[in-house]
Amino acid sequence: MTVPLDVLVVGAGPTGLALAAQLRACGTAFRIVDRSLDRVHESRALGIQPRTLEALAGFGVTDELVARGNPTMRVRLHLPRRVVQVPLFDIGLADTAYPFLLFLSQAETEKVLAEHVTGQGASVERGTEVVRLREEGSSVRCRLRRGDGTEETVAARYVVGCDGAHSTVRAEAGIGFEGYAFPQTFLLADLDVDGLEPGSVHAYVTGVGVLLFFPLGSPAPWRLLAIRPPDAPGTEVTLELLQEIADRYTTDRVVLRDPVWMTDFRLHNRAAAHYRSGPFFLAGDAAHIHSPAGAQGMNTGIQDSLNLGWKLALVCRGRAPEELLDTYEAERAPVGRTVLRFTARAFALGTSGNPVARLARAHLASRLAPLALRVSAPRGRAFRTVSELGIHYRRGPATTAGSRPPGRGPHAGDRLPDLPSGLQARTAGPGWHLLLSGPPEAWPGDQLAPVLHGRDDLIDVHRLDRQSPWPGVTHGLVRPDGYLGYVARGTQVAGLHTYLDRWLPRHHG
Repeated sequence: MTVPLDVLVVGAGPTGLALAAQLRACGTAFRIVDRSLDRVHESRALGIQPRTLEALAGFGVTDELVARGNPTMRVRLHLPRRVVQVPLFDIGLADTAYPFLLFLSQAETEKVLAEHVTGQGASVERGTEVVRLREEGSSVRCRLRRGDGTEETVAARYVVGCDGAHSTVRAEAGIGFEGYAFPQTFLLADLDVDGLEPGSVHAYVTGVGVLLFFPLGSPAPWRLLAIRPPDAPGTEVTLELLQEIADRYTTDRVVLRDPVWMTDFRLHNRAAAHYRSGPFFLAGDAAHIHSPAGAQGMNTGIQDSLNLGWKLALVCRGRAPEELLDTYEAERAPVGRTVLRFTARAFALGTSGNPVARLARAHLASRLAPLALRVSAPRGRAFRTVSELGIHYRRGPATTAGSRPPGRGPHAGDRLPDLPSGLQARTAGPGWHLLLSGPPEAWPGDQLAPVLHGRDDLIDVHRLDRQSPWPGVTHGLVRPDGYLGYVARGTQVAGLHTYLDRWLPRHHG
């Protein structure tokens, strides 16, 4: 066999494209293939969370995503007796440059990411599917088949399955996919709607269920999401059926027209038994699928990729131990499980046919919703969760608190907050960043030389004053994914030295 490729990325949706962007930024040899002949043109996933916008900013694509999207910040909750205006992300997000949920069609998100990847000199090989994966020694023998029937065999050190719920990589790796299907059938449509106030999400909450309208802009002004009524005749999705549902759920006159896409589907709540099996990795829907409640799916997949990509790059370059790859599942699987629990509970609350749940939607919601909106602390915590800014790896193996961790400010394992001075922009990119907080005399020029020797090409040093997220003299090491790997107070760097020796050994080449 020829010299192996470093990474074969299977699947060119948002998850695979984000991984390709990071591998390219790190100079890793990879190929990305997708069985589809073209990217998606339907809206599909709609919301990009603040943490995802932060994570993609290092590639220079976030401004373009925001320019194309709709940073709407409110929901109009249509309850049986009143309409309640619900602000989105109005508190709890002071430490990010993107304090909003960006509504943007997945088709546009994929387009921006694909243009970035190809603009960096890589290519997305569409119409190419994986038909066989087999471990051979230290690499994987990968048989690829193109749309014209021709086949090619390549060798790859690692294969990452970003190929969705019916993942070929997951099946070839023998990884189980455990969970259940929700009993309801859902209806989805991108269309135009008369009678809705623009610039808001509209949620009609009744005892029967919930009808949702999301502002899109493209490929149609609105996205509709509803449950197919049990008494709905036939199986075809028609505009007449959707209008009948809208008439049933709404009290004001809402007229549907000009659909560009209509479909029905079943939802599942499933997780891969493992995110890694030897040289095989899973990310995105290949690793976890769940309800769309909270706009978590695509965002979680992109962040899976950005957790994994830099680790693969360092290991492939011989700059980090193979053990670093084990931290991917250790860090991301708990996030995936949390998302599955959260979305399942939110979904059940809005769709359950249980008499108590129907009573709550029909009567109690009108009374309780305004009261809940006045309690700021729980609302702020909820926004931190939904925005994914609250994700941390404090108990992960690739994060370590020093012997004297700071009492205030971010901890080891937390994301680096973006202070008003734009600290995230200073630390964007594929490398590591050492932050030194305190007066200049606390950090003489030669103090860090023994720690950085042999790895100074991978670590940028930043001396902070007013930009510091910590009070007093503190040092913190930011990983390439924007999370703090190590934090300690004071100028004693023995703990930092130990951390780097484990995860970023000296390079003697």
